Amino acid sequence: MKLLSSYQLGPYELKNRMVMAPMTRNRAGRGNAPQPMNALYYAQRAGAGLIITEAAQVSPQGLGYPDMPGIYSPEQIAGWRLVTDLVHKRGGVIFLQLFHCGRISHPSLQPGGATPVAPSAIKPKGDAMTYQGPRPFVEPRALKTEEIPEIIKQFRRGTENAREAGFDGVELHAANGYLIDQFLRDGTNQRRDQYGGEVNNRARFLLEVTEAVINVMGDGRVGVHISPENPFNDMYDSNSESLFSHLAEGLNRFPLAYLHVVEIDLSNSAAFNGALNPITQKVRGIFKGTYMTNGGYDRSMAERVLERGDADLVSFGRLFLANPDLPERFSKDAPLNEPDPNTFYGGDEKGYTDYPFVAFAK
Repeated sequence: MKLLSSYQLGPYELKNRMVMAPMTRNRAGRGNAPQPMNALYYAQRAGAGLIITEAAQVSPQGLGYPDMPGIYSPEQIAGWRLVTDLVHKRGGVIFLQLFHCGRISHPSLQPGGATPVAPSAIKPKGDAMTYQGPRPFVEPRALKTEEIPEIIKQFRRGTENAREAGFDGVELHAANGYLIDQFLRDGTNQRRDQYGGEVNNRARFLLEVTEAVINVMGDGRVGVHISPENPFNDMYDSNSESLFSHLAEGLNRFPLAYLHVVEIDLSNSAAFNGALNPITQKVRGIFKGTYMTNGGYDRSMAERVLERGDADLVSFGRLFLANPDLPERFSKDAPLNEPDPNTFYGGDEKGYTDYPFVAFAK
């Protein structure tokens, strides 16, 4: 089974081509710092070829949801060190996903009740998730041109902190409607400076962040996560094919670990058949490095996409959430645990570290 074959990813030999996808679980402790329960959760899944953590905001301004972990304080670095130490003890490789929510936040989550920031002052549809429950999104404040270098520095400092916390690499969250994605798409970016307008300007922010992060973490230790066809968080672009083709070309100049691509509209994942869509197929042809695909794959679909050469690695979300020993289950053709949606976000060990391993599966 190609899915269970080893793969050389930058300086790391992965034991298989199965990646644990980043999944927000809203279980960070006080001060948005990971705790022992989080370390156990990730270590249970160290059989993955690569673990990518849930998103960690690079500054207090980057917070978008309650109880998300950060990577900007000494307490958070220490909490993440619990995670990396235990994952490494169990033979795993782990990358931290770096994140800034941009407009997908609320003043109640921001320092001093500030207005969330974005490329342009365009209010998203829907509600923010706050400690007081759902609250309507507000119109964000458009970042001034002179503020953008400080946001890039936040990603750089987050990478320095990730390295101090013992991570093997980092992934830039440029997908699913958060700040970097907001700069990419013309539905959220209507700027008239060097960060808006033509696709080369809208891609500039991501490319500058990528360069800053690689300068810290090194070659083969930085991944980028994109979602060309996902409208989640009220996202839209008038010409996604042109935008993401240009972006793939631009990313080729960096020694990335991988490009991690969401193939689908996450609101309609049931329609996924395991094939790349036309836009991501073009991105796959342009990008010269390791291509990681994500889209609600099961074992057979994942095996087919690897055999066709459409991807090098496959990331799994809910299957890894509910099956900590997913590679072993695939190798033995064992039955799978069903994920419990009621425990996806927030809470304690229930639905987090208590899913049974294959030896106990009925």
